[in-house]
Amino acid sequence: MNRYKSILVLAAVLLLTACGGQQKPAEEQAESRSAKQLLQGVWMEEESETVVFRMKGDTVYYADSTSVPAYFKVVGDTLCVGSSVRYFIEKHTEHVLWFRNQAGETMKFVKSPETAVDSVDRQLPAQPAILTLNEVLKRDTVLFWNDKRYHLYVAINPTKYKVTHHAVNEDGLDVENVYYDNIIHLSIYQGTSQLFSRDFNKQFYAGKVPADFLTHAILNDMQFGKIDAQGFHLNASLCVPDDASCYLLETIVGYDRKVTTKLLEY
Repeated sequence: MNRYKSILVLAAVLLLTACGGQQKPAEEQAESRSAKQLLQGVWMEEESETVVFRMKGDTVYYADSTSVPAYFKVVGDTLCVGSSVRYFIEKHTEHVLWFRNQAGETMKFVKSPETAVDSVDRQLPAQPAILTLNEVLKRDTVLFWNDKRYHLYVAINPTKYKVTHHAVNEDGLDVENVYYDNIIHLSIYQGTSQLFSRDFNKQFYAGKVPADFLTHAILNDMQFGKIDAQGFHLNASLCVPDDASCYLLETIVGYDRKVTTKLLEY
């Protein structure tokens, strides 16, 4: 009987040991310094020989001028870029790199010859271009309600508030692009008397759209909709740049200067 119990205990220990020996997620494994060293240099698309990115130190720099440089490491058979992008490596030598992108396609790259690295490196942007409006966009509208004449002004002002967004670039790689957000100023006059004046930013609409969406969106526009007994109706759009995702929110300014909002569509 004691011998039978000992066998059961031994089996349990072996089982626990086996479970404990399972492979850890890439985030918990040690990175391969030798693999990172092999990746140093400028990489070109295999067929077209178009420069796609450069690995320098622990940073990847993209030829796409709007993509933000990102930290990278190699863990096992996984190329980890930034905090969330993971590529399964199919082939990796000193001069060849194949990995699978997010769509399951095999991306094939070859390293640029050392003699061409300096000239090719000069083609890569030192800093990503930040996409934004180049100037203030202004609109003014004349309105009539109950025999009263109103003048409504909207000005879309570019800011220095950065917004980042993950996207797939033309090379099929998951990259992070950076944009500047806008602040929209709204003024309403009756004759020469100012009835309303306010700056709107995207945080004004927090709670009306999902928080994660708001983080990656910009306040894109605000257009006049109508005037009625409630007041002045304007349609504000919150959009994720380079994406089809937008929320349209009705912003109503009452004659008492109070502002209310409601979601119109997504």
